Amino acid sequence: MFDTLEQTILSTLQLIFDQFGWLGVFGLMVLENSTGLSPGEIILAFAGWMLIERHGIAPSFILLAGVYAGLGSAIGASITYWVARIGGRPIINRIANLFRIDLRLVAKMEDKCREWGTGIVLVGRVIPGLRTLISIPAGLVKIPFPKYFLATFIGTWFWCTLLIGAGYILGHEWRLIIEYIQTHLPFVFAIGVLILAGYLVYHYRASYPSSSWTRSKSKKKDAQ
Repeated sequence: MFDTLEQTILSTLQLIFDQFGWLGVFGLMVLENSTGLSPGEIILAFAGWMLIERHGIAPSFILLAGVYAGLGSAIGASITYWVARIGGRPIINRIANLFRIDLRLVAKMEDKCREWGTGIVLVGRVIPGLRTLISIPAGLVKIPFPKYFLATFIGTWFWCTLLIGAGYILGHEWRLIIEYIQTHLPFVFAIGVLILAGYLVYHYRASYPSSSWTRSKSKKKDAQ
C-alpha cells in the first residue's frame, strides 16, 4: 500500500513539474502552507532532482529556486495568518477540532508570539511540526502583516533552499532526505536559535534611542 501511495505521489509530481515547471512548485507550496495537506519535503526534494539536476542546470540556481518556493510558501502561510487574524479564536477552535490540532500548543505559541514577535515566526518556519502552525498564533496576536510576511519569507526561503539542494545532491532518494532532516533536526534548530538571537540583537539596537547611547558613552568619558 505504501509503495502504491509513493508511486502515486511521485507520478503526480512528475506530471505537474512537466506541465508547469517552477510555477507548479510555487502552487504546490501555496497549497502545502495554507492547508498542510501536501508533502512539502517530498515536493521540494523532488523538484531539486527533477527540475535542476536532471536538466543539467548549474547548482547556483538552487538559490533562485528557493525564492520561487519561498514565495509560494509565504503566500500560502499568509492565508492561514489572515484566517486566524480575521476569524479569531472561534474559527481556530473549529479548525483545531477538524484537524486534531492541540490547542494547548497554539496557546503556548501565542504567548511566544506576544513575547518575541516576528523572531519566533522566523525560527518557527525552519522547525518541522511548527512550520505551518506558527501562522495561527501570529494571526491571533495580530503581528503586523508586513513584518510577518518578511520573517515568513526569510524562514521559508532557508528551508526550501535546504531541501531543494538536498534533492539536487541526493537525487530521487527522497526518503534519505527526510531521514537526514530528522537526524539533524537539532542542528537545524540551533541555526534557528542563532537567527532569532541575531534578530533580537538587531531589533534591540535599532529600537535603542541613539541619544541614550550617546549619553551613556558621554558619562563613561566623564567618569574617566
